[in-house]
Amino acid sequence: MPASTPIPVVCALIERAGTLLIAQRPLNKHLPLKWEFPGGKVEPGEDPAAAIVREIREELGCEIVITRPLASFQHDYKTVLIEMIPFVCVLAAGSPEPHPHEHVAIAWIIPDRLLDYDLAAADLPAIVAYRHA
Repeated sequence: MPASTPIPVVCALIERAGTLLIAQRPLNKHLPLKWEFPGGKVEPGEDPAAAIVREIREELGCEIVITRPLASFQHDYKTVLIEMIPFVCVLAAGSPEPHPHEHVAIAWIIPDRLLDYDLAAADLPAIVAYRHA
């Protein structure tokens, strides 16, 4: 894939009681131990909204409901160019609690404290979009 073609990636800003869920990446993956909004790559032909529901089910074992999309944007990690497609979500009624199946840890954080964590660079514009939405 040419470097100029962005890879579509979705992320979920899952809200609960004035907090947002963040997850810590595993040591053996790109951006080891960075915190992020959970999500992942959109499969070819997959709708981004369907992708975020699937990714959260796979990564955290829970069900979400999208409340609104945020503006998408590109981020260049130099080794990979991504198009980040963020969604604001809530846990679905009756959903199990999120559990870090693929992450080291998860945490519910008030938005004003997000920058206290070592977040992946591509997630920073999502915070700005969230605060201004």
